[in-house]
Amino acid sequence: MSFLFPSFLWGLLAVSVPIAIHFFNFRRTKRVFFTNVAFLKAVETQTSSFRKIKHWLILAARVLAIACLVLAFAQPFLAGKNEMGISRQGVTSLYLDNSYSMQNEENNKRYLDIATGRLGDLLGLFRNATSLQLLTNEFSAQEQTLATSDKIRDRLTTIGLSHTPRTLTEVYRRQENLMARHRTAGQNQLFWFSDFQKSTVGDLSTLNVDSTNKLFLVPVQATPDKNIYVDSVWLNTPFIRELQNNILFVKVSNSGEEQAENTVVKLYLDDTQVSTASVDVPANGSATARFNFSIKGGGYKKGRITFDDFPITFDNDYYFVLNASPVINIVHLYGQASGDQYIENVYDNDSLFQTRSYSVSNVDVGQLRTADLVIMEGVEQPAGSLRSTLIEFVRGGGSLAVIPPRDPAQATYTPFLSTLGVNGLTSREGTPQPIPLNVPSKDIPFFSDVFEESIRQETNLSLPSASPTWQWGNFGSVLLSLRNGQPYLSQSSVGQGKVYLFAAPLEPTYGNVAQHALFVPVMYKLAALSVRAQQTAYSFDETNLRIPVSEPNPNAVYKLVRDKTEIIPVQRLNGNQLLLELPKSNQLTDGQSVDPGYYELVNDGKVEQLLALNHDNSESKLDYYTPDELRATFAGNKNVQVFDKIDDSAFTREFEEQNLGTSLWKYFLIAALVFLLIEILLIRFMKG
Repeated sequence: MSFLFPSFLWGLLAVSVPIAIHFFNFRRTKRVFFTNVAFLKAVETQTSSFRKIKHWLILAARVLAIACLVLAFAQPFLAGKNEMGISRQGVTSLYLDNSYSMQNEENNKRYLDIATGRLGDLLGLFRNATSLQLLTNEFSAQEQTLATSDKIRDRLTTIGLSHTPRTLTEVYRRQENLMARHRTAGQNQLFWFSDFQKSTVGDLSTLNVDSTNKLFLVPVQATPDKNIYVDSVWLNTPFIRELQNNILFVKVSNSGEEQAENTVVKLYLDDTQVSTASVDVPANGSATARFNFSIKGGGYKKGRITFDDFPITFDNDYYFVLNASPVINIVHLYGQASGDQYIENVYDNDSLFQTRSYSVSNVDVGQLRTADLVIMEGVEQPAGSLRSTLIEFVRGGGSLAVIPPRDPAQATYTPFLSTLGVNGLTSREGTPQPIPLNVPSKDIPFFSDVFEESIRQETNLSLPSASPTWQWGNFGSVLLSLRNGQPYLSQSSVGQGKVYLFAAPLEPTYGNVAQHALFVPVMYKLAALSVRAQQTAYSFDETNLRIPVSEPNPNAVYKLVRDKTEIIPVQRLNGNQLLLELPKSNQLTDGQSVDPGYYELVNDGKVEQLLALNHDNSESKLDYYTPDELRATFAGNKNVQVFDKIDDSAFTREFEEQNLGTSLWKYFLIAALVFLLIEILLIRFMKG
């Protein structure tokens, strides 16, 4: 037999009180001599030996009553089946997983409600404990203090779902911090009530549980039927145009074991439904929905994909933002410019393009950082800050088109272009005879939507010719080639950007490419592909949000504003890229919440951009650890116990039997009352 509060055993010293009363208050009988016995009435006599027996019985009853009462306060119990046992004198940390996956249901009851009920039952076993902690995914400041069972029970009624999933390593570290600050005489125990979702709990094999702590895992688990969520959204082109047919692709995934048939997916733009699609999503698979739409008016458009999927509804809406008819910024750098302004004539007639031309000898290289496409035409020697800026520009995601001068300086161009992946560059002297171009291959993605199908099938097309002033070896993919096999226009990806290399100047002396009808669609496509693919949406769980800004100011303070919520995230500028670190739920002030939807990026009262934020889809993947998998993972930890999936009423009883054993304090309290009753009966009825 063991005692929950052994310090109360000092109360056994109280048995000395009735013993002292017995020895000092009850005296021996005395003989009284009377001169005349006739005056004595008939009285009941009592022998000395009988009186002694009565006194000893009363003393025993009093001693046993006091002893049983003291033992009841010490709360004796018989050890449980589990050798681990628990100590209600140590810190008891209770983790309740309130992530969005706990929204799933079993028998029309949410996982979160099931876990809350089990936790409430467990608190009944710790009703006298004062060293309790309730931890949720919020990681709030109030969760880092100790409380009583009643206060913890009150908090359970206010807990809702949290948008911040936590790994179990983070949870354990948080619990250890509390136990390190509040050291108690007893042993500490930790309880985890969770669905143990594989996509969010982290790598359990790396979780090292201190052998001095006892860990109890209570899985709240059911077999997932299905859950539909949006995996990704993308456009078929880098940008969209007004009053034209645009195509949006939506990848819809199913993390359950049941196929989702005829799922109706709806597309909303600015709160107006513009298109619908129906898809069959296989179990543990995905399907792609295609939407055709057109828009009127430029600027940012609020997009939303929605569908009906019960019972998990937090991921039924996916928010994104489309930038309609964005302006493509083109910077034209010239050294030996052709007199007919071929570049300007191509782009000036379309409001989609904003073209700025600078002489290479009089250009602010800072202008290049905000460009989408830089066309360098006839520059003899790219060197100094221009060279380093162009390399940084390409690696940062920009596109660079290089049109050679009449006599390129090979000593300067070779190291510059080799940095961009061009090898084997050689220049030619003089002006060779023009060589016709080959028919563009229909298999090259660059020309996928440049020519109509009827033109693709023509074999006797009239094509321009060119006189190359340089040539190169292996470099990317050849878009246009001469009939002698030499490349005329090549494309390659360098870092996050692209490099286009022409073999000849645009002047009429070196061919008629710039005067040919082929030149316009090629330059249009080259500019269109230079647009940095806009990120339509961001996730709350991204470490850093990389947002391009047009006019970066190192001293600016950017805010995220949604309705009445205003958040100033941790931020820094890297060139024209703004890096934002979104706050976690415990980093928000009281009354603030970060919900999915649209957020305005505001700088000095001006709206710079519109952003869409969504929950990470890891919460949508309904794949859980089973109790057997958890036991296998913690097989080497004897201080870790895993419970099977049990119903609400059985959990507390099973836990008490296995870990608390049989409590005996009630029996000792009854015994104390029985002995007090015996004392009363002895005094009242035992005479003689």
